[in-house]
Formats: sequence, structure tokens, C-alpha cells
Amino acid sequence: MADTIKQERNTAFYIKRIFGSILLLALAAVFFFSALSKLDNIEPFEWTFIDLGIGSNMLASVIARLFIGIELIIGIFLLFHIYLKQVTYPATIGLLVLLTGYLVMLIIQQGNTGNCGCFGNWLYMNPLQAIWKNLAMIAAVVLLIFIYPVKPYKNQEWIAALLGMAGIVATFITNPLNVNNKPKAVNEAINLDPLYADPHNAPVVELRQGKHIIAFMSLTCPHCRKAAYMLHVLKEKNPNIPIYAVLSGHPDNLAPFFKETNATNLPYLLFKNTQAFTDMAGPGVPAIYWVNNGIKEYESTYLQLDPAAIKNWLNQ
Repeated sequence: MADTIKQERNTAFYIKRIFGSILLLALAAVFFFSALSKLDNIEPFEWTFIDLGIGSNMLASVIARLFIGIELIIGIFLLFHIYLKQVTYPATIGLLVLLTGYLVMLIIQQGNTGNCGCFGNWLYMNPLQAIWKNLAMIAAVVLLIFIYPVKPYKNQEWIAALLGMAGIVATFITNPLNVNNKPKAVNEAINLDPLYADPHNAPVVELRQGKHIIAFMSLTCPHCRKAAYMLHVLKEKNPNIPIYAVLSGHPDNLAPFFKETNATNLPYLLFKNTQAFTDMAGPGVPAIYWVNNGIKEYESTYLQLDPAAIKNWLNQ
């Protein structure tokens, strides 16, 4: 009888261990997948922090990489069984609760639309789906606390420190910061008269006078959509910055363009003259110019739209 009970306990123990190991590896895989997918195309994730109120592009870039580094560290700690019950399990739950709170706020503000960005562009997931995913992961961690409470092993603190530093440093090495955050000085004239050739389809703003950030974008260009999203955030946080979008493309592409970029807060013109658009924009789009009385003083990428620098230029 005693042998039978002992055997049943051993069987239950090994079942818990096997199931716990599989669950732990699955959780680690999700964190690795999440980190790598965002690191592959990090700009949209950086914009998340700008949208949350971070005023500096550089600071948002640093925070984004640190956040991805934390995901990598959690995945590594789960994989190597580092301080599971003492540190890793609570940290995992804390991070998932924080992300779930953000997703709830996102649904309240924007509705359950668009890609939440949890897995970058590798896997589309709307905010509600991401919430259910996070809740399932929290439940998995709670279960692991009871069935897989591995004790710390010898010299674990040194391993934790080395792997933790490796997780953080890897994000900055794999995807270095864009330290060149200054727009390019141009000081060339730009002929904006074609925009006003058709009085029925012309900007309501006089772009040939005063200072304006003018963005020439194609509705089907993926980089233009990134630029439009950044301009949307810039305008939302800084409504006094004069931004104008000149768009090129078929009208049928307007709706998907604005759905992806949320750039409905930008004044824009859908310009139909392709040749004139190219003459103004130049050889490539997106083309973002800082125009002062018909002179392109600066040209910037969408990564160089620093609010402080633009306000300084406007006040000169």
C-alpha cells in the first residue's frame, strides 16, 4: 500500500514536472517571439511611447529598446530557471498586468481596431485578442508557481547578472539608436503654385507664406504610412505646429491609409497631378520639408521630427 502511494506521488510529481517544463518553455518562446518581432521593425513600437507622451524621439527609442530588453531577459530567465519563484514569476505577472492596462486604455481611446503591436508586424493581433493572450499567460504563470517552484541554484546571481546585461545590450547592438536626429539643411526654393492651380482642390492654408512642415506622401508607400503616423502623433501632442500633408494616389486608398496611420487630424490635399507632385516632392517619398516663405530650409525623415527642434525653428 505504501509503495503504491509512493508510486502515485512520484507519478504526479513527474507529470507536474513535465507539464511545467512544457508550459515554461512555451512562455519563454512567447517572450522571445514578442521581443524579436518588435526589434525587427522597431519604429512603430517607438511611436507607442511617443503616443504616450514621451516628447523626445531619442528617449522614446531608448525606452523601446529597454522594454524589449526586459522581454528578452524574462524569456532568458524562464529558459534558464533563474530565480523563478522569487523574481521571474512576479516580474512576468507584473509586466503582463501593465501591458493589459495599456491595452484597456487603448480600447477606451481608439476602440478595438488596428494591430496592438505585441508581435510587431510578424503577427497581427487586435487589442482585445492581446488582452486575452495576456490573461492566459498570467494564468499559466500562476499555475507554474504551484506546480513548478524551482529553487535557486549555486552561483545563480552571477548568471542572472550576465544574462540580464546581455539581454539589454543585445537590443542596442542588434538595432542601434538613430543618433543623427538633426534634419538636413537644404535652403532651396520650392514651387508650391501647382497646389493652387485648381481652386476647387487647393489647400485652405496658404503654404507659400510663413513656416510650415509640408509632407509629400504616397498613399501606397509603407514608409509614407510610418511618416504619417509620426506626423499624426506630432500634431496630436503639439496642435500649434503647422503641418500639411500633400498626398498622391487613388482616392480608394485614402480610407486604408488613414485607418492605418490615424492621421485624420492632419490637414491634407489629395493632389492629382503626378508630374507636379514629383517636381515638388523630389525623387523619393516620404519627403518632409520645413518650408519658410517658399524656401525649403530643412529636409527631414520621419525619425527626425523632434518637437523641440521644430518649435525652435518656428520661433526663429
